[in-house]
Amino acid sequence: MNIAVLVSGGVDSSVVLRLLKEQGHELTAFYLKIWLEDELSFLGECPWEDDLSYVRAVCEQANVPLEIVPFQEEYWAQVVAYTMNEVKAGRTPNPDMLCNARIKFGSFYDFLDKNYAGQFKKIATGHYAWIEVLGGKTVLTLSPDLVKDQTYFLSQLSQMQISRALFPIGKREKGEVRKLAEKFELPNAKRKDSQGICFLGKIPFDKFLEYHLGKRPGKLIEYETGAVLGEHDGFWYYTVGQRRGIKLSGGPWYVIKKDTAKNQVFISHGEHKELLARDSFVVGGMSWIAGTRPEKKELQVKIRHGAKMYQATVEYREDENVQVTLKEKDPGIAEGQFAVFYDGAVCLGGGVITK
Repeated sequence: MNIAVLVSGGVDSSVVLRLLKEQGHELTAFYLKIWLEDELSFLGECPWEDDLSYVRAVCEQANVPLEIVPFQEEYWAQVVAYTMNEVKAGRTPNPDMLCNARIKFGSFYDFLDKNYAGQFKKIATGHYAWIEVLGGKTVLTLSPDLVKDQTYFLSQLSQMQISRALFPIGKREKGEVRKLAEKFELPNAKRKDSQGICFLGKIPFDKFLEYHLGKRPGKLIEYETGAVLGEHDGFWYYTVGQRRGIKLSGGPWYVIKKDTAKNQVFISHGEHKELLARDSFVVGGMSWIAGTRPEKKELQVKIRHGAKMYQATVEYREDENVQVTLKEKDPGIAEGQFAVFYDGAVCLGGGVITK
């Protein structure tokens, strides 16, 4: 089978390349080069040069052809602009969600269809997730490694997008993938996992925001009393539930809400945090992987990447939004976050918390 493999320079996609090579498939590797890594390289280490050196070494070792695809304009228009608009509106965006849906499984598919029409049967990546065909539908399911599982980030994919995808390490645990990297004697076998946002690499998100939005001093206000406790550099550096970056004594302090018009950030002491937790919210802009919403109303939901899932009851509203009621409260629910729904191991899709 002819397969296009998206490689990043990390261990996961490199192991994918070697596994598929061992299975006898015809492979072409593709590295997507993005704009911000050039533009903002002065803010931190220039990640793409390091990544690309590993990509080339892995492809040469496996004797797989490599093509570098410039996607700077696509990233800016479809991911970065969205991120900036959400931040300026006081919401909490998740760029990695759109990086997958709009770029890796969107613009890249368009690129292949235009330049390699019909050549590749599947597009393989190093995501920790699994795909099955059940009842004529392509279904996305959890990886057994629930800490590394990436179905949350893949929840915005459509039926068409997911039917062309291939996740060769999706049934493996991270430790097993590391062992395979050593077995294959990969040049990057000891390389640490990337922790950054998709389009920033090693560049800190706060530095990215400072470059584009600058600093604007505002008040840190105690939520319960209205007392001014200190100053901040701009509401866009904070998200609801955040503890980091509140440089006040006597903590811990947490962000409770933001007033974007007045550039005010409201905080509360940790002893009050649980009292301000919520158990209900509305989700809009729904994307159901199957193409239609599920019948069931008792589901599980994630409101951030990680192993934690909440049992939830959902109500499908006439405006196509979803009213969610959790079985337990969470202190860090924020507008702009993605809520992703599951029925057991099956990822159903998700949308954005709007209220």
